[in-house]
Amino acid sequence: MPSLGLPELILILVIALIVFGPGKLPSVGASVGRAINEFKKASREIISDAHESNSEDKPPTKENKN
Repeated sequence: MPSLGLPELILILVIALIVFGPGKLPSVGASVGRAINEFKKASREIISDAHESNSEDKPPTKENKN
């Protein structure tokens, strides 16, 4: 997957500025930041739950019997 360079980021910022306007852009940015943060938190919780359920499903081994 190619990464975004400086020209692409500037183009995205200009388009966002045109669509949302200079007054609303900070609130839109804050909302997007909160959404990304919540998504990361939820994905960490799902991964943690999956690891916990995998460790509970494994039969005991010699090392776990002590």
